[in-house]
Amino acid sequence: MSATATAPAAPAWLAAPAGDWKTLSDAMTAEVPPIAGRPVPVACAPGAGLGSPACYLRDIPVIEVDGDLLEADPDDCDPAIPGDRERYPVTWGALVHECAHAAHSQVRLPGGERANWCQAARQLEESRIEYCQAGRRPADRRYLRASATKLVLADFTAAAAEPASPREAGAAAALLLAREDAGILEPDETAPVTAKVEAAIGTEQLARLRATWREFHAVADDDLRTRVTLARRWCRILGLDPDAGPPAPLIIKITSELAKALAKAIEAIAEAVAADFAPPPPPFPPDAADKREHEKASRRNAERAAREVFGRRTRPRAITGTRDPHDDEAAAARRLTRALREATAGERATVTVTSKVPPGRLRMGKALAGQAQRAAGAVPTAEPFTHTRSRRVPAPPLRVGIACDVSGSMGAFAGPVASAAWILARTAGHLPSALIASVLFGKGVYALTRPGEVPAQVTDFRATASSESACRAIDALDGALALASPGTARLLVIVSDAMFVAFGEPAGVQQRITRLHRAGCGVIILTPKGYAAICKYTDCQVTEAASPADAIDAIARAATRALTA
Repeated sequence: MSATATAPAAPAWLAAPAGDWKTLSDAMTAEVPPIAGRPVPVACAPGAGLGSPACYLRDIPVIEVDGDLLEADPDDCDPAIPGDRERYPVTWGALVHECAHAAHSQVRLPGGERANWCQAARQLEESRIEYCQAGRRPADRRYLRASATKLVLADFTAAAAEPASPREAGAAAALLLAREDAGILEPDETAPVTAKVEAAIGTEQLARLRATWREFHAVADDDLRTRVTLARRWCRILGLDPDAGPPAPLIIKITSELAKALAKAIEAIAEAVAADFAPPPPPFPPDAADKREHEKASRRNAERAAREVFGRRTRPRAITGTRDPHDDEAAAARRLTRALREATAGERATVTVTSKVPPGRLRMGKALAGQAQRAAGAVPTAEPFTHTRSRRVPAPPLRVGIACDVSGSMGAFAGPVASAAWILARTAGHLPSALIASVLFGKGVYALTRPGEVPAQVTDFRATASSESACRAIDALDGALALASPGTARLLVIVSDAMFVAFGEPAGVQQRITRLHRAGCGVIILTPKGYAAICKYTDCQVTEAASPADAIDAIARAATRALTA
């Protein structure tokens, strides 16, 4: 089937995702063809996956992904942007794993409950399809690693047996150790499990299992006969009757040493994956020699955040609608336009010019010097006449970024800040040298007004989020407006109570504020009444708004000061 063919529709009996989940499912479906080699519909929603993190239903066909895995809000995800997938690597890795099944599991394996060899074949197939996928698309390895902990843990639990039994050792070997030879996991990550499996079944048997899974990795996608042969061999190595039915999955109440080793390996893999997808280090390292590299990393991170946030066109749930501007908002935009136009006009500067001939004021010292030069037979160089010229020196271009907190405590500021964002964006449309952008940040970051856009209507939003992604909001504005680059008058306005509680957010916000301050960008934190005294951030101006309506005037004054500073 051509990768460009239209994806088949999901069957009517399937509980189709709705709302934001349907939008995300459609976006995932659009990205499947190059990953799976053919179009397959995706259904991503909480509870999907038939009890697993994800599943591929070949008879329909459809890929189901459990929405509970998603590390972000569904309306804040745009898989069409490659960098955006790094914010939810486990979910994307689960999708890639099922795409690998769609691409490489071209034969039907019997259910694992039918016989021991069927269960073994299914377990070995998990690492084989990842081996094939990573070989065909090496960039997918990062995401397969990210989802490995969830998939291995789910499959191992489903195949659970009595502690430290050959069956348990075989499941651990097929689901975890085989992924090392598949190129997904690293040897130091699987070492604890290797040692326990070897202790449970012996060195010779483990070596025979390793040779078997390596042969299984090389099996062709449509070769069922070889799969069956190798799966039966696998059972005999473990001392299991290939044709006997496996016991029902057990919940292991007594944790074996092998299960403990598996948990330790999964923890190590999760830490390595978290480090792989972590943002660049802080912009100001203790070692000054590394400062340049850290600054480069910070700029790359800001540029990527700007592409992801301002490149996304999906409408966030925080936005409630648009409306025509009120008369007072339109009047405020006109007043601010006049004020900023006067500020960008700059001040008049005088320049003194000298010449050998009039017009100008005669300076006698220079005139006598010229006479002396002529009397000595030299070419006169004195310029005795002076006059002054006056010209206007324009102010530098203006860049203003506004980051508005949409957590629940900022509900009273939502209306005024929406007005301020429209007023500033409207003003920028009348000033060729001005560029203004604004974002909303809660659990995710959303573009409110994009650089260069002149919105005709005001976009209203509500503040109900439970957390704040302030660091990513600052990065997005920095990348879009070049707030850390000299040559312009730059201002960052953070409208928030500054009570950031997510792990790493307070330190990350301070690092970014300090970096912009040192680069010459003004930073103002506009807080509701009563919060200025408890705001602990430095290298910025903290302004308290006595009433929500003060937000508009405070932002306008700060922008004017940035031009005249």
